[in-house]
Amino acid sequence: MIRLCFTVLIAFFAAHSNAQPKGAPMTPTHQTTYLAGGCFWGMEELVREIPGVLATEVGYTGGNVPNANYDIVKTGRSGHAESLKIVFDPKLLSYRHLLFEFFRMHNPTTRNQQGNDIGTQYRSAIFYLDDAQRLTAAQVIKSVDDSGEWQGKVVTELVPFKEFYRAEEYHQKYLVKHPQGYTCHFRRPLKLGE
Repeated sequence: MIRLCFTVLIAFFAAHSNAQPKGAPMTPTHQTTYLAGGCFWGMEELVREIPGVLATEVGYTGGNVPNANYDIVKTGRSGHAESLKIVFDPKLLSYRHLLFEFFRMHNPTTRNQQGNDIGTQYRSAIFYLDDAQRLTAAQVIKSVDDSGEWQGKVVTELVPFKEFYRAEEYHQKYLVKHPQGYTCHFRRPLKLGE
């Protein structure tokens, strides 16, 4: 009797589980990337509008100080960049297309500066999670550089992701809370990736 109940339970869970047969490719429902392109307020607001983006968080990436916060990052001494964590649905938005949108919303040719914001915390950077992201990002950077859409050479850093420290709550979706708040980001009508 116990063996029969156990067999029925195994059959039930096998029929109702999300497991795929061995050898079948697993298709993730979402992916994550970390990008830096100046003040994270303006970037977050533009990225949130891209179809296929599921969630965003602003924070600090790429530095050498644990538990980074705004007070240390704003000095430029922590090595962190103001950055954006982006969760997206790859069935609706490819990583490649997301990167082209990233290059439309900030100037990737100004080292450590976006608009009036100057310092290493405002640098342009792509923090890749794996070889696939690294290769795609390198191809997109080359394509943007070769496009001639920007007057200067692209200086966007391509570096491995180490950690992300979520920024303080008042920075999250800042321009939703303060629609007239400061931003130097806007979507440029560049012909990138087309």
